[in-house]
Amino acid sequence: MPVARLADRATLLVTGEPAEHFLQTLVTADLDSLAEGEMRPSALLTPQGKILFEFLIGRVPGGFRLDIAKAAVEAFAKRLALYRLRTKVAIEPGDEPIYAVWDEDLDAVDALRDQRFPDPVWRVYGAPPEGAAEAEPADFERLRIRAGIAESDTDYPGSEVFPHDVLLDQNGGVSFKKGCFVGQEVVSRMQHRGTARRRLMLVEADGHLTPGVNIEAGGRTIGTVLSASGCDGFALIRIDKLADALVADAELTADGVSVTATVPPWAGFALPEPVAAGTTADAAGDAE
Repeated sequence: MPVARLADRATLLVTGEPAEHFLQTLVTADLDSLAEGEMRPSALLTPQGKILFEFLIGRVPGGFRLDIAKAAVEAFAKRLALYRLRTKVAIEPGDEPIYAVWDEDLDAVDALRDQRFPDPVWRVYGAPPEGAAEAEPADFERLRIRAGIAESDTDYPGSEVFPHDVLLDQNGGVSFKKGCFVGQEVVSRMQHRGTARRRLMLVEADGHLTPGVNIEAGGRTIGTVLSASGCDGFALIRIDKLADALVADAELTADGVSVTATVPPWAGFALPEPVAAGTTADAAGDAE
């Protein structure tokens, strides 16, 4: 049972009787269905539908715990305070250490299931579970990268991607049924029209992968590697261009090294039909 302390993460506590209604009208996840014992992915979007802050959210007595990149926690708290107006909720930083635990089914009351992962991965706030083997944060990063779980401020900057791009529509991070939230109209339109063109995909290379390098097919850029661990990583890829490249049997490369790209096993999206001969992928339109 490896356990890694995540020193690059921090928490905010949003408490008070109106806390659930306050957050439900702001964030992408459906809090009405949020169960005890889980940490669910969610985001606060710009009005244009792009991710401003991405985080995990779970229940605590009297409110919610929000688990976010430490680099973003202060700005996130300020943004929530702007929306608070006269709503009687408290927005306060948490001081408990954050641990990730995996390769074990935990029944401890303070272990919360990280719902981004298909296999059991747990968040623990406070003291780590007894008997756990100390692991390095890099061990958890490898696990996360190989699962295709992207995090803002680590893998991608805020305000540049839509929830669909990083699969928040696939892992419960966005509700299309709960009603209005900031940016809801844009992401709902993408969902119902099926216009998401960019998707996070797992990539495996014949050699070392470097974050930031382009994924190319037939000399044409179709995506960018966001994060990598050795030969494994994930990339943000134009799936319409990838579909065309696969039909044309074009080799995929990253910095001159052959790569393969696959949909994460837990995700339910499929590649689009290739563009008809005589047209271009760009003519089919971008998500943006």
